[in-house]
Amino acid sequence: MPRSILFTGFPGFIGARLIPRLLGGDPEARVVALVEPRMEARARELAAEVGGGRVDVQPGDITRERLGLDAATYDRLAAETVEVFHLAAIYDLAVPAALAERVNVTGTGNVVDFCRACTRLERHLYVSTAYVAGTRSGLVLEEDLAAGQGFKNHYESTKFAAEVLVRSSMGFDGVPTTIVRPAIVVGDSRTGETAKFDGPYYILRTAAAIPGPMPQLGNADALFNVVPIDFVVEAMAVAARDETALGRTLHLVDPEPLPSAEVVSLLVREYDGRTPSIRVPSGLVDRALRYTPVRALMGGTPRESLVYMNHPVRFDVSNANEILGRHGLRCPRLPEYAGNLVSFFRAHEDDPALRPA
Repeated sequence: MPRSILFTGFPGFIGARLIPRLLGGDPEARVVALVEPRMEARARELAAEVGGGRVDVQPGDITRERLGLDAATYDRLAAETVEVFHLAAIYDLAVPAALAERVNVTGTGNVVDFCRACTRLERHLYVSTAYVAGTRSGLVLEEDLAAGQGFKNHYESTKFAAEVLVRSSMGFDGVPTTIVRPAIVVGDSRTGETAKFDGPYYILRTAAAIPGPMPQLGNADALFNVVPIDFVVEAMAVAARDETALGRTLHLVDPEPLPSAEVVSLLVREYDGRTPSIRVPSGLVDRALRYTPVRALMGGTPRESLVYMNHPVRFDVSNANEILGRHGLRCPRLPEYAGNLVSFFRAHEDDPALRPA
């Protein structure tokens, strides 16, 4: 019987890096990448590059029952699959509620149903987000989920609802599951390579768009948590195959994050040597970003991203330190690799393929 790994979220940037790592750790396995039909051509092209002939692209749709597969294909995959990696989600902070619900919640429910149908399943690795914490402040533990919190956007609320579904599948004799919760993912800590200049890269885009004195964005009391993609990929691969990670949740975050104001200063200094010097109240920036010309002046920065620079929250890493530390894995701190992120940005800042839509 084949050893298949069902994988959603390919050909995304994380998936393209994680799949070769998984195949290298299990020489008998093949990956079945479930992709939307509109992404099939790109997925097949990338599968040929990264899969060594061991990645099968299977058109499907997580938002439909039985993953949009015919009965024979669904039953065959359920019999062959030993691991499920569920990465597919809508990550847009401005996503409409209905779309976020369909992909993040209904889609995750359908993947969980598939996991329950698998007769040989060894692990379901579910990728949540640290921001299921929503509007909570202070320290958030890895085992925490529902604490009466509100949410800053539909992305957070639907990822919370999806994690509720995943946790409900993990009961006694349930689906063998590990949940990982990344913070804000940036480029490779060694090369700086990334797939898109969004998130913290709006700081660099603002620096590129404003030639004079830079505004000092961010809150000195709010920690801004970013993690490089190489750490996230290695952590997922390690956690998925560590027996002690079964039934546990790991925050994939920087255990010593910088305040957001320091992140802004660090990135701008690395970009062109300037030190942000104009203090602008966050409320004023939020109101100003309602207007297209202001967003253009600030490199296209969306209003929805500003709240993450002003929200005081910390993430516990007890499980992550125990499990990942046993494998010699630690999250590098931003000052250690910020120069590499900025160097890649400077070399590619005019590339339209890396600009957010």
